[in-house]
Amino acid sequence: MYRIGELADLCEVKADTLRFYEKHGLLAPSSRTESGYRVYTEADAARLRFILRAKAVGFTLNEISELLSIELDKSNRVCADVKGMVDCKLAQVQAKIAELNHFQASLQSLSDACCGGPRSAEHCSILEALESSTERVRVEHHSHDGNQHKAHHNESHQHTHGKTIHDESGN
Repeated sequence: MYRIGELADLCEVKADTLRFYEKHGLLAPSSRTESGYRVYTEADAARLRFILRAKAVGFTLNEISELLSIELDKSNRVCADVKGMVDCKLAQVQAKIAELNHFQASLQSLSDACCGGPRSAEHCSILEALESSTERVRVEHHSHDGNQHKAHHNESHQHTHGKTIHDESGN
């Protein structure tokens, strides 16, 4: 039998985490002492480890709740139920990775188009691209010795945010 702090220490989480899981119906103490302390069994510890492992691979609390319900009723459920949940989560993760890669490429294009110099942002290609309804990113060429902003027009293609961005530089 474990008190809340002992179980938290055993599983390397905070007692507040156990209270949070209890509040959301994922974990419940097996009993309480006369003075009201939560008491957990080894089965509760195993359930907490299950929750923590499921969370560590990306499942939400609702998904973990569903996994726990399958776990509790294994004999009446099939592996396809669990595999379907895993495959759905995997597809969500793959979509998020693709979205993040897309953001990375878009931000890289914006960064590459800007000189990042100390001059006024009045003609900043990043701000212009974000303000513009067109898909063009204009590459800045600032001389950092006080020369004026120069922009030349020569089409080259960069991909940004899933669309082709035209880089208008003469270099």
